[in-house]
Amino acid sequence: MRPVRTLIVDDSASMRATLKRMLSADPEIEVVGAANDPFAARDMIKTLHPDVLTLDVEMPGMDGLSFLERIMRLRPMPVVMCSTLTARGAEVTIEALRLGAVDYVTKPSGTPDDIERDAVLLCEKVKSAGRSAVRSGPQRIADQPALAGGGAGKLIAIGSSTGGVEALFSVLPALPADCPPVLIVQHMPASFTKSFADRLNGDCRVHVTEAAHGMQVQPGTVYIAPGGETHMELAGGVAGRIMLRPGSPVTGHRPSVDVLFRSIVPLGAAGVGVILTGMGSDGAEGLLAMRRAGARTLSQSRDTCVVWGMPRAAKEAGAVEKEVGLSGMPEAILKACRETSKVGSV
Repeated sequence: MRPVRTLIVDDSASMRATLKRMLSADPEIEVVGAANDPFAARDMIKTLHPDVLTLDVEMPGMDGLSFLERIMRLRPMPVVMCSTLTARGAEVTIEALRLGAVDYVTKPSGTPDDIERDAVLLCEKVKSAGRSAVRSGPQRIADQPALAGGGAGKLIAIGSSTGGVEALFSVLPALPADCPPVLIVQHMPASFTKSFADRLNGDCRVHVTEAAHGMQVQPGTVYIAPGGETHMELAGGVAGRIMLRPGSPVTGHRPSVDVLFRSIVPLGAAGVGVILTGMGSDGAEGLLAMRRAGARTLSQSRDTCVVWGMPRAAKEAGAVEKEVGLSGMPEAILKACRETSKVGSV
């Protein structure tokens, strides 16, 4: 297998050198060039034909978002955004993911151990991006007429990771204002989840909020698990409360999709579980437990996933009742809420 040909785009000479050193240490990655602005990067893309771009979020002349929008419109390719852990960095990165960036990394900083950890993560994400499926810009379905609601007494739980931001920006705006409560674990840092919820809230008919400990779940509301030191669980049934509990990472993640899904198991047929695009296997075991308890279970189809990792793991575990393309997912979720399944029908 040939190395992933990578082009670095960053206005800082020191950051370009740092990223090049990190990436070049991995034999599965070849750094083919480094550009100090989008204009130089445009020419290098034409001549070097990289597989993946790492792109600075904020640059002089033309900002990263404007350049990304042009890339995804004119020459779609995998892009990994390099962001700072600031409120502004979070907002811009989320918009970049909505526009079609495959993933993001925070800029390397801190102790030597921190830098080493950042290097490992950067290489993993670049290699994953090199294997990902990329489309020309975000798939927007929010302008469609509102879908029929229904499903009183049901609750929807969704798990997603790499590519999930773009997927959720496609799915959630199509849900009607009276849809059942929706609990979501999307893998992202603590500093990003509130900005993510706020940005989604502006696009959706439903109310979208970052979850807080003790919140009572309500119809017409989407709860995004906060990143950081806790897992999100449901306690007390369909009209119960959200519990944010400290704990070790599960399947490498905190919050974990598996932890959320397992907390939905007591709802039985009142639960609907959904796995969207993502790397790894988080959620597969929990979704299987939900299905065995009588919940309807859906996964995003391979051809519409940026990374068919989590849906694949769930399918191979026998947890998936039905695979659905991204554009059909909102209607499939609502249909599942209006129907029931046989308990233990796996």
